[in-house]
Amino acid sequence: MKTIQIFITGGTLDKDYQTTTGDLVFSQTHIKQLLNEANMTLSVDLTTLMLKDSLEMTDKDRELIYQACKNANADQIVITHGTDTMVETALYLQKNQSLKNKTIVLTGAMRPYMLGQSDASFNMASALMAAQLAQNGIYIAMNGQLFNADKVSKNRTLGQFQANN
Repeated sequence: MKTIQIFITGGTLDKDYQTTTGDLVFSQTHIKQLLNEANMTLSVDLTTLMLKDSLEMTDKDRELIYQACKNANADQIVITHGTDTMVETALYLQKNQSLKNKTIVLTGAMRPYMLGQSDASFNMASALMAAQLAQNGIYIAMNGQLFNADKVSKNRTLGQFQANN
C-alpha cells in the first residue's frame, strides 16, 4: 500500500474557538482526530509545515510547501490549506515542473472542524480519494468536486469553489 503524504499548513479547517476571547485561533492540528473519527485505513504520513491563516501566507511559505512536496518520497500528496489563498498556492506549485510526476491535492474547510457541522471531513476524504485516483497534477478538492489548479476560483458570495470557464 502506498503512503499518502499529508502536509498541514493551517487554514480554517484547523482553527479552534478561543473561549476567553471568542477568536478563532490555532492551538494544534486536528487532522489526526479527524482521520481517526473517519476510521481511515489508508497509510498516511502527517507533517505539519505551519499553522497559518492563508491570508497571512507569503511566497516564502509557498516556497516551503513547494520544497516539502518536491522532497517528499510520496508521489501522492494532500495539503490542508486555508481557502482564501488556496488557488494562489496551487498555482505556485503548478508552475514548478519538478512536481509533474506527483499528484497533489489541496483542500480545506469553510468552517472549523472543531466547531462541528464542518465540511472538513468531507473535503479531506475527497482529497485523499482524489490523490489516489487522479492523474499527476495539481488539484483542489472542495465541495465534492475536483478542480484543476488553473481552472478554479473561490466564490466568496456563495462560500464555495467553482470551475472557471
